Amino acid sequence: MTSRTPRVLALVALVGAGILALSGCATSAAAPASSGAGSPSSGAAATELDVDAGWLDGGRSVALVTYGSSGCVPTASDVTLQTDGSVAVTLADAAEDTVCTADYAPRVSLVTLPEGVDASRGLDLVVTYKDARGDTDLDAYAGGPVEEYTPSAGWIDDGTFAILTWGSSTCAPRVQDVAVAGDTVTVAFVEPPADKACTMDMAPRAVLATTPDASDDATQVTLTGGGGEFATPVTVPIAGS
Repeated sequence: MTSRTPRVLALVALVGAGILALSGCATSAAAPASSGAGSPSSGAAATELDVDAGWLDGGRSVALVTYGSSGCVPTASDVTLQTDGSVAVTLADAAEDTVCTADYAPRVSLVTLPEGVDASRGLDLVVTYKDARGDTDLDAYAGGPVEEYTPSAGWIDDGTFAILTWGSSTCAPRVQDVAVAGDTVTVAFVEPPADKACTMDMAPRAVLATTPDASDDATQVTLTGGGGEFATPVTVPIAGS
């Protein structure tokens, strides 16, 4: 190296840089345009996904909150327990015939956790939706057990919590009013039309309730209204209080 002149060294460096640049172009051209549905393309950095979560169903499920059209709520198409204990969730768009509203709102996707998840140890969630990727974590579930097919609730953040109910998939409850008194939040559901036909299935339905008057100091929620389902009010704890 010491016997080469500065001009020779400069020429060698320039040729080397050109080879590297050509190699980089060849690699990019050969790379696939996409790594799969619902995952970021391999040739570009993923957009950051704003995501929150809360416990439901006694730690068996989580409410995953993303932001977008309130009429087009994504669903969890793939949920996988990773070797490091985190859970990877892939969200997919609603059905093609769904009419999307032109708003930007929080919307909740219910995620049933796979076997092997220990809610008492907390949970890290890594979420992919189209070309966006985000993550969030939950403190250890500290609520009591919840019987199957019974309502449950969990805090997302101050003023917002998710409610899980079970019943007809075509007659999911819709929040009409939220009121706070002490440590109790009361959620009144919309009364459905008397002539509305409901399917006779037993499906999980998740909905968000928001009020600026409530914080995660509130420890329970009373559910009422919604036709015959909560004609007799039901009170359940809010996980994460």
